[in-house]
Amino acid sequence: MNIFFSGSIRGGRDDRDLYVDLIEHLEDHGTVLTEHVGTENVEEMEAEAGLTDDEIHDQDVEWLQQADIVVAEVTTPSLGVGYELGRVVAWEKPVLCLYRPGAAHELSAMIRGNDAVEVLEYRDLETATSRIDTFARKHS
Repeated sequence: MNIFFSGSIRGGRDDRDLYVDLIEHLEDHGTVLTEHVGTENVEEMEAEAGLTDDEIHDQDVEWLQQADIVVAEVTTPSLGVGYELGRVVAWEKPVLCLYRPGAAHELSAMIRGNDAVEVLEYRDLETATSRIDTFARKHS
């Protein structure tokens, strides 16, 4: 199974350590196409690779097309994550959004109110990984 993990990069990296844990868990279910989202200096890595914004966009869209499922950590608002979710919802791919209530920002109604998106409010990693397991089995 190909898995697209989505999390904030330019919108804020406060949850990077959490992304690493989620990505490691997702790898139990298949190939995570976007494991770089957990990389500490992801923007520097992209710059060193000489990737332009156009190339990053095209690469991410290609990975979205290859994905069987999408798991997004949406606690930190991100324009990029929102864009990615819009694309995969239009393509009718299974989407699980993970959100920690009590965060600085409320979850957008465009995510919470979308019937094509499963939203999990969670407070700890164990709850998130358990729901990921259920979601991945359901769509494998």
